[in-house]
Amino acid sequence: MAKPVHRNKAVELLKVAAPLLPADTEDSKLTKLLNVYLPQKEIELVWEAYRYSDKAHSGQKRIGGEAYISHPVSVACIASEFHLDSPSIQAALLHDVVEDTPSTAGDIEEKFGSQVAKLVDGLSKLDKVQFADDTEAQAENFRKMLLAMSQDVRVILIKLADRLHNMQTLEPLKPSKRRVISQETSDIYAPIAHRLGLNNVYQELEDLSFKYIHPLRYRTIQKAIISSRGNRKEIIEKTLAAIEDKLKKSGLKAAITGREKNPASIHRKMLKKHTNFSQINDIYGFRITVNNLNECYLTLGALHSLYKPIPGKFKDYIAIPKANGYQSLHTTLFGPFGMPFEIQIRSENMHKLAEAGVAAHWLYKNKDTHVTELQQQTNQWLKRLIEIQTESSDSLEFLEHLKIDLFPDEVYVFSPKGKIFALPKGSTTIDYAYAVHTVVGNSAMAAKVNKELVPLRTQLATGEHVEIITASVAKPNPAWLNFVITPKARSQIRLFLRSAETKDLIVLGNSMLNNALKAFHVDPSAIKKRHWDKLILDYHLDSKDNIIIDIALGKRINVMVAHQLTNIIDGTKQTNKQTKFLDVITIKGSEGMAIKLATCCHPIPGDPILGFINKDRGLIIHTHDCPSIRNLKLDHEKWLDVEWEPNPDAYFNVSLNLLVINERGILAKITSIIADSEANIDNISVDDGDGSNFSTLRLIVQVKNRIHLAELIRNLRKISKINKINRVKSLH
Repeated sequence: MAKPVHRNKAVELLKVAAPLLPADTEDSKLTKLLNVYLPQKEIELVWEAYRYSDKAHSGQKRIGGEAYISHPVSVACIASEFHLDSPSIQAALLHDVVEDTPSTAGDIEEKFGSQVAKLVDGLSKLDKVQFADDTEAQAENFRKMLLAMSQDVRVILIKLADRLHNMQTLEPLKPSKRRVISQETSDIYAPIAHRLGLNNVYQELEDLSFKYIHPLRYRTIQKAIISSRGNRKEIIEKTLAAIEDKLKKSGLKAAITGREKNPASIHRKMLKKHTNFSQINDIYGFRITVNNLNECYLTLGALHSLYKPIPGKFKDYIAIPKANGYQSLHTTLFGPFGMPFEIQIRSENMHKLAEAGVAAHWLYKNKDTHVTELQQQTNQWLKRLIEIQTESSDSLEFLEHLKIDLFPDEVYVFSPKGKIFALPKGSTTIDYAYAVHTVVGNSAMAAKVNKELVPLRTQLATGEHVEIITASVAKPNPAWLNFVITPKARSQIRLFLRSAETKDLIVLGNSMLNNALKAFHVDPSAIKKRHWDKLILDYHLDSKDNIIIDIALGKRINVMVAHQLTNIIDGTKQTNKQTKFLDVITIKGSEGMAIKLATCCHPIPGDPILGFINKDRGLIIHTHDCPSIRNLKLDHEKWLDVEWEPNPDAYFNVSLNLLVINERGILAKITSIIADSEANIDNISVDDGDGSNFSTLRLIVQVKNRIHLAELIRNLRKISKINKINRVKSLH
């Protein structure tokens, strides 16, 4: 064992052996950090590792041009800020030696012992982990990383220090390479740092990633922060003085520091709240550190008597700590001039844990029982990882369990083939369908979750197996926009609906125009391109389709357009007389976006109907006796005669009210009759009882036509407990 070396002697050795460190070696950051907490004999072991690494990397340069040894020294500095033990600091200095120099793992073990060699070996294996796009490979690499982490958490702590320094020196790389590394950092390393409670490392990794992934957004927010800081300086100073005075009068000793949100955190909040920078009120806040837990709550009470708290903005992470051990009281108050600001209140011990996380095991060991609790909690988490790896038959299953812990704000679901899809929390089966492929989303007809049929609006949970049933005739429903949450799903649904509506309007407009042309004894095939070109020019429009769509929306009257086309064909401006009335337009009721059945009267085949042209929605079909026709003062020119196509192959919604006697099993009897009548139930609700023995069931059932409906009502009347059945033709 090496003899203890006097501190000054160690520094002299360093001056001789470390010419590539700053000239004033005694004041170098690493020297200062090590002198704070390591015994002299362990400091000498660290410098031996430094000298070995310096010699091994001799002549090697980083991309920025600096000597390569500067990187392992910087990693060692970050690791020493965690107060990691001597083997960890040695491993930090040696972490690239095996990969980048002729030295072997055996050389490291012989020179520095098995503990350092194992740490270096773990770090070397992690360096080989590449997070590719392939889900299976990504899952396997996650598994390797967490296996190394669960065996010795020091490996991941050093790796995070390594990644942090790489991110700090990313500037010399090409923008494309910076983005790839930053995305990997944001997706993998920052969440792990957060899970381990390394708050400072997490925030810096997150911020640096944001800087290189979205450079323009980063600069814009950074500039806005600086500007806001100047504008609010007086308010902040006044608030700080008021807080200090209040705590002093309350007999509480506290350290108060300002806390400013980082750009990445602000950007995340802007996205989450769908707001802009000016509407983010808690950019600046205060952190108050007191002596113990009791004083945390006393401080909270004092501040709530000074400024009014904002309801719903108080969080007690002391009583219920976060998964990574974080403890603190968070409250948002209305400060001077009504400016909201956030305050974090914690004890000194809590603050240490908040900054150092799991590293506090080394940083403050034997000083704090709370550290022991955190270490036990982390050990339990790491133990779970080992158990999962033992129990999981493949990497995908392991990844499923892992991500529940690392990424709680996302859900991870499986496709029928076992592929993992990450979706935002609250995603539905339709969000999943579009995540698989746009074609799958556009043709989704039904969904199965864990092999059971579910409504398409069903929200997904992590670990569920999802299957989308598609059909060539299926298409997106506008109602989907009410529940999908992913940007891709929303944009693709809107794109399809716009395209489908245009096509449907063109079909309707052509039908209406052809009908009018026939009234003038003009065959639609007689209208040539030159005739359309002349009309397009007269209307100052871009295309024939624009005219046809205007007809469908009632912006142009079909008879007038037909009249003008007839004049163009005849080469004269004389008006030809109509010799017969316009034909009745035949509809199926399932034409698509351009023809809609009114929800006020729910027309079905067999009902006498009228069509009203709505300039925004197309042709709306009402029953002849719909109250809307009488109540609304509608333009008569926009009403068209329409009739049902014989035997349309579709189901139509009908609203029924059933007055029933309350009896056990009555609902089951009704649904059974509806099913036996080959009808479907689209919706069902029950009016609140009035204290009597009767209830009103409101049903929306799907039938083929009036004959089918009459048959259904006859069958329902056979149930003696149904007192009355009404078809509801108006919801007004």
